[in-house]
Amino acid sequence: MKDYLIKSIINDGMFRAYVINGTNLVQEAQKRHDTWSAATAALGRSLVGTIMLAGSLLKGDDKMTVRINGGGPVGGIVVDGNANGTVKGYLQHPHVSLPLNKQHHIDVGKAVGNQGTLSVTKDMGLKDPFTGNVGLASGEIGDDFTYYLAQSEQIPSSVGVSVFVNPDESVEVAGGFMIQVMPGASDKAINRLQTTLSNLPLVSDLLRQGKTPEDILKLLFSDDKIKVLDKMPVSFVCDCSKERFAAAMASLPAKEIEAMIQEDHGAEANCRFCGNKYQFDETELKAILLQAQN
Repeated sequence: MKDYLIKSIINDGMFRAYVINGTNLVQEAQKRHDTWSAATAALGRSLVGTIMLAGSLLKGDDKMTVRINGGGPVGGIVVDGNANGTVKGYLQHPHVSLPLNKQHHIDVGKAVGNQGTLSVTKDMGLKDPFTGNVGLASGEIGDDFTYYLAQSEQIPSSVGVSVFVNPDESVEVAGGFMIQVMPGASDKAINRLQTTLSNLPLVSDLLRQGKTPEDILKLLFSDDKIKVLDKMPVSFVCDCSKERFAAAMASLPAKEIEAMIQEDHGAEANCRFCGNKYQFDETELKAILLQAQN
């Protein structure tokens, strides 16, 4: 099944609802970063959450960067997303596995930690990007996106994100939902939704049963009027290139570039987001040095 995000309106505007199957993109991230179970779940949930957040808040060429650092063993998590459904991300320490928690699930909260912040920087083409910061609610990622939406965007919401990791560290499924409560929502509809959410299985369990995002949307709002606004493909895409790294290197002090030429006779640049490596020989470095000096 291909990855995609569904955007919908419920009951003529009482709720906005987003449901995503992000299995392939999380599989791609796991392979690129060689993450172990707890790190895979933390990064995967962050990728899925960022795509839904970007899909709900951004338009056109807008971009956002989500940073999560709770002081846990996986270290900081950085994810870039945009309005077009592409995402890329990494974490500091990919080789983290932990004992299961009391619910017999991957202990993402312990892996991420909760003594830190979630920050969202939105680049909407204005002079200065806007950044919102909130303290982490639990480190479980879904709770933290929920708290961010309530505190920084003033949108009461519920976010659920989950990743199922196989014993061989591969990703079986990954997905999530984001529900935003709009001003016109009735107390009856909100109470009914809360009851549904309290009994809803993990999205990863539903995906493993073969449920589609449309099926999950119907489980969330079985007796409600659902209007699907968009069905958007989503994927893990990195826009790094050798040219971009060359331009970045040209901004370094000339002495540093000279040292690469004289001492190392070349250089290797590694992209943290996707793991791609780019080699620069002496001739290429000399050209970069000339650019830096002009």
